[in-house]
Amino acid sequence: MTEAILVLPLIAVFFGLLLGFAAVRFKVEGDPVVDQIDAILPQTQCGQCTYPGCRPYAEAIANDEADINQCPPGGETVILALADLLGKDPKPLSEEHGIEKPKMVAVIIEDICIGCTLCIQACPVDAILGAGKQMHTVIEKECTGCELCLPPCPVDCIEMVEIKTDLSNWKWPYPGDARKASAPTYSLMEPST
Repeated sequence: MTEAILVLPLIAVFFGLLLGFAAVRFKVEGDPVVDQIDAILPQTQCGQCTYPGCRPYAEAIANDEADINQCPPGGETVILALADLLGKDPKPLSEEHGIEKPKMVAVIIEDICIGCTLCIQACPVDAILGAGKQMHTVIEKECTGCELCLPPCPVDCIEMVEIKTDLSNWKWPYPGDARKASAPTYSLMEPST
């Protein structure tokens, strides 16, 4: 009995040291450029760029396998940020991958929903809540507006609704932003003499 009590901790220590050594010896360094590119992307995981998510697209950009203008949800803002980060010239959004739209969220018309769960399976961020043969609903704060839930719905009970700007989602525009140019400007004028 005492032998087992002594042997088990020794085995645990041995494997702990082995795992610690393996973690240090075989550590995989991530590419910091990929991490920076991924941080700029909108994380919608929509696949409109022809990659299965934002991280694979970031890796493709870093390896010069993809262009910086393939992200419709990010639009011009993401293209400019990527161009600045990578020292490339900005390009207009590729029409092949889609058009820039305002931020939208999916809304399920609950009276029409048949509870087939096809939209739940299609959602890359698990923003749809429901069960088989039951009504479904969208968790608005989790929905990225990727529209991947629209095609599998057999009864067309999902609509994309534009997110209205209110106090909870309004942000100050960045200096030099195009929206700022359309805003009225005020300046102190010298009194005329």
